[in-house]
Amino acid sequence: MNRLSKAVAVPFLALTLCAAPALAQEHHDDAHSQDHHDKQVRHDDWKKGGHIRADDWNRGRRVDDWRAHHFRRPPKGYEWREIDGYYVLANPGGVIIEVHIM
Repeated sequence: MNRLSKAVAVPFLALTLCAAPALAQEHHDDAHSQDHHDKQVRHDDWKKGGHIRADDWNRGRRVDDWRAHHFRRPPKGYEWREIDGYYVLANPGGVIIEVHIM
């Protein structure tokens, strides 16, 4: 191997060996992150007449476009919330009227 080839090959090989663990770690993190997103929290206790905890309610996103989802108009004092893959019609006190899974 001539001198120029060695001058290019040695740094390239060193860079490749140093970068490989970092790339493998990044891939591992991506896989772990994907597993986390694929897991849906189950709320089997969320049903008509049941109660939703305040921290779940507060974590949810208010759904103002309920018509677009073909949901009924919320009664006075109630609202639709999107929480953990569920659409929940409840009041801020936690009383549930209706639940739909996304």
